[in-house]
Amino acid sequence: MSNLENTLKQLRLSGLLQTLDVRLQEAVANRLGHAEFLELICQDEINVRQQRLMERRIKAADFRGLKTLEDFDWSFNPAVHRKEIYDLATGNFIRQAKEVLFLGPPGVGKTHLAQAVGYEAIKMNFQVLYRSIFDLVRDFMKDEAFSQQDRTLRRYLHPELLIIDDFGLKQLPKNSGEHLFEVIMRRYENRSTIMTSNRPLEEWGQTPRRRAHRRRDSGPFLAPRPDHCHYREELSA
Repeated sequence: MSNLENTLKQLRLSGLLQTLDVRLQEAVANRLGHAEFLELICQDEINVRQQRLMERRIKAADFRGLKTLEDFDWSFNPAVHRKEIYDLATGNFIRQAKEVLFLGPPGVGKTHLAQAVGYEAIKMNFQVLYRSIFDLVRDFMKDEAFSQQDRTLRRYLHPELLIIDDFGLKQLPKNSGEHLFEVIMRRYENRSTIMTSNRPLEEWGQTPRRRAHRRRDSGPFLAPRPDHCHYREELSA
């Protein structure tokens, strides 16, 4: 190992080290100046660090599966408003600390779209956490037994975007709704939350549907909400 390689490892410049030989050859072949060469190798290091950061954030998000908007079959459910979905993917609702609802029966693409929007958020350097409602309840009930609810609550309050999937799919254990309610209310106007549910808002009881305005039509829609919930997409089979 050369002294230069050893120095780069000590400085933790592994991205630069990976491309150094190629960049040296490129510098000679193209007669690059010192500043041009330095800019190239520094950019290589930045690229590697950004990629590793994204990989760590994807792992921390704990997606059920990595889904993208490019992978979504728009022809499968052509009534989904593609323009509004891509508007969500810009992350503006996260910057505004707004909430999003995806509603509809199982199998219409709610989970895919929620995770895909989350993936786009990670690409914009937002911290994201994906949990099903069952994961959320299990996390709190497990840590409740060990008196560590505060740690769990911090985990759910910290991400700039929290995705809660499958709300209303099955009945939850007694008193577990209190944990969900606390998470939603503590994040309200501070952090963004996406929720998916197969239940219409009318069946949500005292969950955050108050002041929601109902628009009825034949297909799914995505529309601005006058209160803190930024968008609501209703997907039909």
